[in-house]
Amino acid sequence: MAGAAKRVLLEVVGWVLLVAGIAALVLPGPGLLLMFAGLAVLSQQYEWAERWVEPVRLRALRGAAESVETWPRIVASTVFSLGLAACGVLWIVQPDVPSWWPVSDGWWLPGGVWTGVTQIISGILALALIVYSFRRFYGKPDAVAILEGKIDDADEDVREHRHHHGEDASGG
Repeated sequence: MAGAAKRVLLEVVGWVLLVAGIAALVLPGPGLLLMFAGLAVLSQQYEWAERWVEPVRLRALRGAAESVETWPRIVASTVFSLGLAACGVLWIVQPDVPSWWPVSDGWWLPGGVWTGVTQIISGILALALIVYSFRRFYGKPDAVAILEGKIDDADEDVREHRHHHGEDASGG
C-alpha cells in the first residue's frame, strides 16, 4: 500500500506544480520553473510528460537568460523580489488596519503568518534565481546561443516523435 500512496502523492504534487506553473504564466510567479518541476515529477508516471521535461527546462533557462539581458530588467526583478520579501515581513508583523483602508478589516493582510512566510521564501528564491541567471548568462552571448541551439534540438526531437507516432500539431 505504501507504493500506491507514494505514487498518488507524487502524481498530486506533479499535477499541482504543473497547474500552478500554467497559472503563473499569466500571474506573477516562475511559471516555466513550476511547469518543469511538475513535468519532472509526472515524467516518472507518464511518457508524455517525459517528452516535455527537457523543452520546458530549456525554455525556463531562456527566461532566466532574458531576465538578466539588461540592467533595467535586473534592477526591476531585484526590486520586485525585495518588495515581495518586505510584504512577507509586513504580513508576519500584522500591523493594525490603517484608517484609510477602504474595505472590511478582515481583508487587511489575509492569510496570516504563513502567507508572510511564503512571500519571504518566494522573494529569497527569486533573488537566488537572479544571481544564478546573472552568473550564468549576463554578458555571455555564447552561453545564450548554446541554449538556443539546445532549444531548437529539443523542438526537433518533439516534432520527430510526433511525426513518428502520427500525432498532429495539436498533440492528438
